[in-house]
Amino acid sequence: MNTRYAPGDDRTPTAAPAAAPSAAGRAFDAVLCDLDNVIRFYDTAPLAALERAAGLPEGTTTDIAYAPEIDLPLLLGRITPDAWVESVAAGLTERVGAERAHELGRALADAPFRADEEVVSLLRRARTHVPLVLVTNATLQLEADLTLLGLTDLADAVVSSAVEQVAKPDPAIYRIAAERAGVPMERCLFVDDRQENIDAAAALGMTTALYREPADLRRALGPCAEKAVVAP
Repeated sequence: MNTRYAPGDDRTPTAAPAAAPSAAGRAFDAVLCDLDNVIRFYDTAPLAALERAAGLPEGTTTDIAYAPEIDLPLLLGRITPDAWVESVAAGLTERVGAERAHELGRALADAPFRADEEVVSLLRRARTHVPLVLVTNATLQLEADLTLLGLTDLADAVVSSAVEQVAKPDPAIYRIAAERAGVPMERCLFVDDRQENIDAAAALGMTTALYREPADLRRALGPCAEKAVVAP
């Protein structure tokens, strides 16, 4: 599964340097979009119920799981999801015992997920106007996850941290994504739910949109959120 469910903070995103409009009047010629908490959302209610039953505050498991020393090896493709579960369980064992710790780790790894259909629709429309690239901190299971979501055809390219072995907000992953889109970085719109990732994209000259709800994406896409007009 992909990780990092926790949304970023609510600070206003750093504005990217103004880009000259394209011939179509846009400030961008490609869309680079995050996956988790923008397109894909997880149901962590079963995990929260297990935490309550174990006498733990809700969110304890994810706090341990997403600590950089546990999370980053998974996102860089250096360990398997099963090894990640073992690391999460090790961080919980003293508090709840080994059996329950593994149950909590597995519940996080196996949390069900869904795609936001409104966001998917907006991105499919955008792709009729400009290239679309998914840029995600993901595991090596990403391709299978996209298949389950029915989204293997959503984007022109997918840039995964586990494949590229570099994760947001490292500037290298943004450069890779812009290259895959075939567009200079200053002509890219970058959409993400985490402020640190937005800030990194803005520092590279990208137009940015901090995602909280579909309306944020619709505003950022502007005319690209509309259906393309097909000539008769």
